[in-house]
Amino acid sequence: MDGYAIVNLRDLLNEIGENETKSILSTFSCHLNLELEKFIRFKAIEFSKRRFASTHLVLASHRGKPVIVGYFAIANKAIVVPTKMLSHRLRSRISLFAVERTMLPGENKPTEYIIPAPLIGQLGKNFDNGYNKLISGDALLKMAVDKVRQMQNIGGGNIVYLECEDKEKLVKFYSDNGFVNFGKRCLEKDERETQAGEYYLQMLKYLE
Repeated sequence: MDGYAIVNLRDLLNEIGENETKSILSTFSCHLNLELEKFIRFKAIEFSKRRFASTHLVLASHRGKPVIVGYFAIANKAIVVPTKMLSHRLRSRISLFAVERTMLPGENKPTEYIIPAPLIGQLGKNFDNGYNKLISGDALLKMAVDKVRQMQNIGGGNIVYLECEDKEKLVKFYSDNGFVNFGKRCLEKDERETQAGEYYLQMLKYLE
């Protein structure tokens, strides 16, 4: 996308080393979601080194120098999606590559799908020094989805999903960008330290 550069954290580690990378990441601030801040500062490097997730920094120019305006992280997962949560059109598309499973006795039709799908595990803007104003949420999400498209052009697949707090503003944001709700996931113990609720909503998007 014009005006922005996307840098894989793994490449940055190889270029400038871990200590300097930590120093750069320590400036990331997101008061709206402390989990985003915690991940980029304390987990992203280890996750990248062990290839648990691929973190991508989004840079923009500010007063003649590149600054981090946001980031997103992508991990490979498999999700279980109840068929009743999907429209008929979406079920017909997903059924072509999903593993079907029937959970109810005597039921002939599948009641859920098992789908390998990339997870946009983290997505957020950097509020340090007002850098969040240099990029919109729509643009940041599009970058993450486009990165998933690139991955799937090589490895196959049509589904991407994410998890978010059950807040009206957040749900509307993702719905407006083509994601549909398909379930909930209970928060793990460490997630409850930075999140107010008991669960995340799970939302998926079919990529044309």
